[in-house]
Order: sequence, then C-alpha cells, then structure tokens
Amino acid sequence: MRKFLFPKTIKPYIGKILLTKFYRMSLKRTILDLRKRKKEALQGGGEKAIEKQIKMGKLTARERIKAILDEGSFHEYDLFVEHVARDFDMDKKVLHGDGVIIGSGTIYGRPVCIFAQDFTVAGGSLGLMHARKITKIMDHSLKMRVPLIGINDSGGARIQEGVNSLAGYGEIFFRNTLASGVIPQISVILGPCAGGAVYSPALTDFVFVVENISKMFITGPGVIKTVLGEEISMEDLGGARVHAETTGNAHFYAKSETECFEQIKKLLTYIPWNNSEKAKAFPPKDPISSFNVEEAVPADPKQPYDIRNVIKGITDGSEFFEIMELFAPNIVIGFGRMGGETVGFVANQPKVLAGVLDCDSSDKAARFIRYCDSFSIPIITLEDLPGYLPGVDQEHAGVIRHGAKILYAYSEATVPKITVIIRKAYGGGYIAMNSRHLRADFVFAWPIAEIAVMGPEGAANIVFSKEIEMADNPEEMRQLKIQEYKDKFANPYVAASRGYIDEVIEPSETRKMLLHALAVSANKVESRPTKKHGIPPF
Repeated sequence: MRKFLFPKTIKPYIGKILLTKFYRMSLKRTILDLRKRKKEALQGGGEKAIEKQIKMGKLTARERIKAILDEGSFHEYDLFVEHVARDFDMDKKVLHGDGVIIGSGTIYGRPVCIFAQDFTVAGGSLGLMHARKITKIMDHSLKMRVPLIGINDSGGARIQEGVNSLAGYGEIFFRNTLASGVIPQISVILGPCAGGAVYSPALTDFVFVVENISKMFITGPGVIKTVLGEEISMEDLGGARVHAETTGNAHFYAKSETECFEQIKKLLTYIPWNNSEKAKAFPPKDPISSFNVEEAVPADPKQPYDIRNVIKGITDGSEFFEIMELFAPNIVIGFGRMGGETVGFVANQPKVLAGVLDCDSSDKAARFIRYCDSFSIPIITLEDLPGYLPGVDQEHAGVIRHGAKILYAYSEATVPKITVIIRKAYGGGYIAMNSRHLRADFVFAWPIAEIAVMGPEGAANIVFSKEIEMADNPEEMRQLKIQEYKDKFANPYVAASRGYIDEVIEPSETRKMLLHALAVSANKVESRPTKKHGIPPF
C-alpha cells in the first residue's frame, strides 16, 4: 500500500495547528486549575467554620463586603496570599488569604477601598502577611485618594508569629496616622477586636458598632479576673453599648449588621472622598413646615428643649445625621445640608445638663470640629449653655485640659464658622462656642439671647450683695437686682454694641441668615502662622 505523503509546504502548518491545539488544551487545564484554587480560597476557613460564624449571628467577611458595596462592584486582590509562619506546626497549616480579604468597589457609583478580617480563618488573627495585605490596601486608598473601610473581626495578634504580628500592627497604625485628614477612614467592629488591634479603629475617623456583636477591649475578662480578681462579661466590659454610650470610642451604634451598613452608606453621602474636594452637592430643599424654630425654643431660659428640633427647622428637608448620639448627649454633633451643601453642626443640648460643657462633651465637639476643618466642611454652631460644668469630679477629671480642646479646635479651624446664640451664653462657655474672639466669621443672636460673664441670679448675689443684705426684704431686693442685671447685661445688645455680634435676628430669619453667611464665606481664605504643627491640649 502506498503511503500518502504531504507536500513539504504543508508540513509546517500541520505542526503549528497541533501546537496551537496543545496550547489551548494546556490553557484550558490552567484555567480549570485557577478556578479550583479560587473555589478553595473563597471557602475561607471551610464549611464548618462558616456555619459556626452564622450560628453566632454574624455574616461572613465576603457577605459583609457585598452588603456594603454596590452590587457586583467588588474586585478582590491578593486572594492567594498565604502565611509564612513555620514555628509551632504552622508550616502544616493552610490559611486561605491569611484571614483577611482586601479589594476595592463602589458605593453609589464612587470608588472605595475595603478590607474585612475573616474570623473563619484562624480566628481572623493578624500575622505578617495578613498585615501586609491590609497595609497594601491602605497604601492604595491613600494613593488613589478614596475612602478606606475596615471591617474588624479578629482574635488579635497571631501568637505563633511573635514579633512579626506586632510589627504588622505598627505598620497599620503608622498608615492610619498618615491617612488622617487626607481620606475618610471608617472602622466597623463586627466581632472581637482586642489588645493592640483596638488602636487602629481609635486612629480612624468613624467607628461603627453593632449590638451583641462588637467587642473592644485592651485586656479581656479572663486577664482582668486573673490580675484584679474582678469578674465581668465581654459585653459589659467592651460591648457595643459601652463604647457608644460610656467610653465614646464608637460614633455609630446599630441593632444589626444591616442597619450598620446603611449607616455607613448614609455617612458617605455627607462627606468628601478626600481633603482636596468638596462633598457631593444635592438639590436644595426647604425644611419641613412642622419643624418651626420659633416654636421649638421656650422663652423661659430655665425651660429645657431639644436642640435637634431647631437643627431640623434649619436644614434642607429637615434632615440631620447625628454622630455619637449616645455619648455626652449634652452636646449634639452631626451633618446636615444647607442649600444642598454639607455642613457640620455643633450644638448645646439644653435638655441634658442644660447643655453645659464638660470633659466628654468638649472632647466630642473638638474632634468633630477638627474633622470638619480637615475636610473643608463649614461649621454651624448653635449656642445655648450656662458655661462649663462645675464640681470636684470634673475638676479632678481634667476639665481644664479637656475644656481647652474645644477652644483650640475652633481657633485652629479655617473653614467657614458661623454661630447663632439662641438663649444663654455665659462665661467661658460663651467664648468656647465659636465666639467672635476665636475668629468666627459670622455671629448672630436671637433677641432672647443672654450674653454675660455668668447667670443673672449668681451675678446679682455677687455684684449687689451689700444692697441685698441691708434691704428690709432681702429676697424682694434680690429679685429687683436680678432684673436690673438682666436689663443691663443679660441681653444681646451690649455684645452687639461692641461688634461681637453681627446681627440680632428674629428666630424665623435663622435659616435665611445662615444661607447668606455660607454663600458669602464659600471662597473664604484664611491663613495661620507657619509652623510644623501646633500642640493641642491632648
């Protein structure tokens, strides 16, 4: 039988066809291998660990990321990173992704960077490669000038990796500090966050916690019992409510993870993506008619009221996004919009401790003022307070140092600063709440405002002590002198006559005057002496 011979010119083509087919089959095998590896890595700590996470009432790390970001927008990086530990049989363990997921996505169409510790992988413990993944996405967010969201759910440092774990935390803290005031940094505590791990959230701008899920403490209940003999539960020591209400370490408190994620997304509608741009503007809206500022404030200076009703009578659509609602409630801080633009509100709350300033409220306000100044958000101050809280406890707690923080923050800020004095503005409180003397751009006062060194009752007892003591009816004389002091000093007109108040306004004119002041100061330029940095009263 005669063999069929291919012409010499065809042989090279046949070789190429066979080689191409081989490469295609090889590529297909590698793609299948890639998919297999991805599937294994995406399982994290495995089915049993995931089931355990769900039984604790917690979402998985990937579910959390998907719930925060726009649907289908997440792109994961470093999926195949593994730990490099070799001691204590660690070389025999496979920890997919080394217990943390990093990547980027969008929220309302705008890019953000995100990481989420995966408690199903070695309890989310932090080792060298785990830390390197976090610092990588931190560097990326700072370079790209986009917000960074960190979801914390970790047992702490990986003991088996020793000093490498500590080095990892240090690298994270350093980057938190570099990014401060440049990009928004958001921490979400959705599990344990213990030991050195707590300092990263403390260095970020906003901390979110969830009831019965979030736990933050330096030393846990076991260590406290061993060292001090005290017994306390994890919830009572460092639960969500504790940090939202008592310590002030948390800015937002939620009943569920879903509510928490909605809070995060709402916050991002109010703040700029970085310090070189403004927050997104929205179409202006009038306040809801049911929030009437004039009706919200009683004429009697001793009668309390809720300052939030005044804020809602001023803002677009009567919307106000409060921050640290449960901590130091004698002062109210948060974001609203005026004419479609984001503004920060700092307001005394007369219904709690008459709105006095104390250690905690000074810290709360000062930090918020500095945040607004860092991100070019105008500050509106609503003032109604009798001064700083007196008492041995406050003095010994350092009210002088803490109280000075709010003075420093207002004085340092160069964003538009506008103040409205509603009722009381006494003593050091008058100065501290963004007075003209701390370089407020505009100061307005309602006609019921009382601006004085101290309240009329206390002042009368000091200034007219002899007349009251020698009177036939001391109490009647005291009341006459109180009224005399009110007529002479406890009103807005003395301060207005000295130029400390720009205009005495009717309550119904408040929104109009604030919009005017914001428009005039929109292109404000103000400088401070050249220096490396100031020295705040930390």
